[in-house]
Amino acid sequence: QLSGKWFLVGMASHCRYLAEHSHQLEATTVTVTVLDGQSLAISTFRKLDRMCWEIRQHYLPALAPGHFLLKGHRKSSKVDVVVGEADPSSFIILYYQKGHSISVKLYGRSSLVSDAIVDKFKQRARAVGLSEDVIYYFPTYGFCDSADEFHILD
Repeated sequence: QLSGKWFLVGMASHCRYLAEHSHQLEATTVTVTVLDGQSLAISTFRKLDRMCWEIRQHYLPALAPGHFLLKGHRKSSKVDVVVGEADPSSFIILYYQKGHSISVKLYGRSSLVSDAIVDKFKQRARAVGLSEDVIYYFPTYGFCDSADEFHILD
Protein backbone atom coordinates (compact mmCIF):
# COMPACT_ATOMS: atom_id res chain seq x y z
CA GLN A 1 0.00 0.00 0.00
CA LEU A 2 2.86 2.39 0.71
CA SER A 3 4.71 1.49 -2.49
CA GLY A 4 5.27 4.06 -5.18
CA LYS A 5 6.08 7.73 -5.46
CA TRP A 6 5.36 10.26 -2.72
CA PHE A 7 5.91 14.03 -2.56
CA LEU A 8 7.16 15.62 0.66
CA VAL A 9 4.54 18.28 1.37
CA GLY A 10 5.41 19.44 4.87
CA MET A 11 7.52 18.79 7.93
CA ALA A 12 7.09 19.79 11.56
CA SER A 13 10.31 19.82 13.54
CA HIS A 14 12.35 21.74 16.11
CA CYS A 15 15.43 21.13 13.94
CA ARG A 16 17.64 24.25 14.09
CA TYR A 17 19.10 23.62 10.62
CA LEU A 18 15.60 23.48 9.12
CA ALA A 19 14.64 26.74 10.83
CA GLU A 20 17.77 28.53 9.63
CA HIS A 21 17.57 27.20 6.05
CA SER A 22 13.81 27.00 5.48
CA HIS A 23 14.11 29.55 2.67
CA GLN A 24 16.29 27.02 0.78
CA LEU A 25 13.96 24.00 0.94
CA GLU A 26 13.97 21.95 -2.23
CA ALA A 27 11.17 19.95 -3.82
CA THR A 28 11.58 16.39 -2.55
CA THR A 29 10.14 13.07 -3.70
CA VAL A 30 10.38 9.64 -2.17
CA THR A 31 9.98 6.29 -3.87
CA VAL A 32 8.99 3.46 -1.55
CA THR A 33 9.56 -0.19 -2.42
CA VAL A 34 8.35 -2.92 -0.09
CA LEU A 35 10.99 -5.61 0.28
CA ASP A 36 10.31 -9.12 1.57
CA GLY A 37 6.80 -8.00 2.49
CA GLN A 38 8.02 -6.12 5.56
CA SER A 39 11.03 -3.82 5.23
CA LEU A 40 11.01 -0.71 3.06
CA ALA A 41 13.59 0.55 0.58
CA ILE A 42 13.35 4.33 0.51
CA SER A 43 14.88 6.46 -2.27
CA THR A 44 14.72 10.19 -1.62
CA PHE A 45 15.31 12.52 -4.57
CA ARG A 46 16.19 16.17 -3.99
CA LYS A 47 18.42 18.91 -5.31
CA LEU A 48 21.56 20.06 -3.56
CA ASP A 49 23.58 22.83 -5.22
CA ARG A 50 21.34 22.50 -8.31
CA MET A 51 22.28 18.81 -8.74
CA CYS A 52 19.81 15.95 -8.27
CA TRP A 53 20.79 13.54 -5.50
CA GLU A 54 19.35 10.19 -4.48
CA ILE A 55 19.55 9.19 -0.81
CA ARG A 56 18.88 5.50 -0.21
CA GLN A 57 17.65 4.21 3.14
CA HIS A 58 16.36 0.93 4.49
CA TYR A 59 13.51 0.92 7.03
CA LEU A 60 13.46 -2.34 8.97
CA PRO A 61 10.22 -3.68 10.42
CA ALA A 62 9.81 -3.11 14.17
CA LEU A 63 7.68 -5.10 16.58
CA ALA A 64 4.32 -3.48 15.81
CA PRO A 65 2.63 -3.03 12.41
CA GLY A 66 3.33 0.39 10.94
CA HIS A 67 6.51 0.77 13.01
CA PHE A 68 9.96 0.79 11.42
CA LEU A 69 13.56 1.26 12.46
CA LEU A 70 16.09 3.30 10.51
CA LYS A 71 19.56 2.34 11.68
CA GLY A 72 22.45 4.77 11.46
CA HIS A 73 26.15 4.04 11.50
CA ARG A 74 26.28 4.52 15.27
CA LYS A 75 24.07 2.87 17.85
CA SER A 76 22.91 6.29 19.04
CA SER A 77 21.76 7.31 15.57
CA LYS A 78 18.79 4.96 15.22
CA VAL A 79 15.48 6.54 14.28
CA ASP A 80 12.05 5.08 15.06
CA VAL A 81 9.58 5.65 12.23
CA VAL A 82 5.85 5.27 12.82
CA VAL A 83 2.98 5.55 10.36
CA GLY A 84 0.61 7.96 12.10
CA GLU A 85 -2.17 8.03 9.54
CA ALA A 86 -2.43 7.04 5.91
CA ASP A 87 -4.73 6.86 2.95
CA PRO A 88 -2.42 5.11 0.47
CA SER A 89 -4.22 6.75 -2.45
CA SER A 90 -3.59 10.30 -1.26
CA PHE A 91 -1.42 10.91 1.84
CA ILE A 92 0.68 9.51 4.65
CA ILE A 93 1.77 11.11 7.92
CA LEU A 94 4.96 9.71 9.45
CA TYR A 95 6.54 10.31 12.85
CA TYR A 96 10.32 10.20 13.17
CA GLN A 97 11.79 9.90 16.67
CA LYS A 98 15.47 10.01 17.52
CA GLY A 99 16.09 10.04 21.26
CA HIS A 100 13.79 12.71 22.73
CA SER A 101 13.46 14.58 19.45
CA ILE A 102 10.39 14.01 17.27
CA SER A 103 9.38 15.31 13.87
CA VAL A 104 6.32 14.75 11.70
CA LYS A 105 6.29 14.56 7.91
CA LEU A 106 3.38 14.79 5.49
CA TYR A 107 3.71 13.06 2.13
CA GLY A 108 1.17 13.20 -0.68
CA ARG A 109 0.65 11.21 -3.85
CA SER A 110 0.78 14.63 -5.52
CA SER A 111 2.68 17.74 -4.45
CA LEU A 112 -0.60 19.43 -3.52
CA VAL A 113 -2.95 17.92 -0.94
CA SER A 114 -6.35 19.07 0.29
CA ASP A 115 -6.80 21.53 3.16
CA ALA A 116 -8.43 18.72 5.16
CA ILE A 117 -5.23 16.65 4.90
CA VAL A 118 -3.08 19.65 5.87
CA ASP A 119 -5.35 20.15 8.90
CA LYS A 120 -4.85 16.51 9.94
CA PHE A 121 -1.09 17.01 9.63
CA LYS A 122 -1.21 20.16 11.79
CA GLN A 123 -3.31 18.32 14.43
CA ARG A 124 -0.82 15.44 14.50
CA ALA A 125 2.07 17.88 14.89
CA ARG A 126 0.33 19.78 17.72
CA ALA A 127 -0.43 16.50 19.48
CA VAL A 128 3.32 15.85 19.88
CA GLY A 129 4.14 19.41 20.93
CA LEU A 130 5.07 20.92 17.56
CA SER A 131 3.40 24.29 16.97
CA GLU A 132 2.64 25.87 13.60
CA ASP A 133 5.74 28.05 13.78
CA VAL A 134 7.91 24.93 13.33
CA ILE A 135 5.96 23.59 10.34
CA TYR A 136 7.70 23.99 7.00
CA TYR A 137 6.17 23.42 3.56
CA PHE A 138 8.15 22.24 0.56
CA PRO A 139 8.09 23.64 -2.99
CA THR A 140 5.58 22.10 -5.39
CA TYR A 141 7.84 22.41 -8.45
CA GLY A 142 11.38 21.58 -9.53
CA PHE A 143 11.39 17.88 -8.69
CA CYS A 144 14.14 15.39 -9.49
CA ASP A 145 13.22 12.02 -10.96
CA SER A 146 16.66 10.48 -10.91
CA ALA A 147 20.30 11.01 -10.04
CA ASP A 148 23.41 9.90 -11.88
CA GLU A 149 25.69 7.27 -10.36
CA PHE A 150 27.95 9.94 -8.82
CA HIS A 151 25.11 11.49 -6.83
CA ILE A 152 23.77 8.52 -4.88
CA LEU A 153 24.19 8.26 -1.11
CA ASP A 154 23.58 4.87 0.50
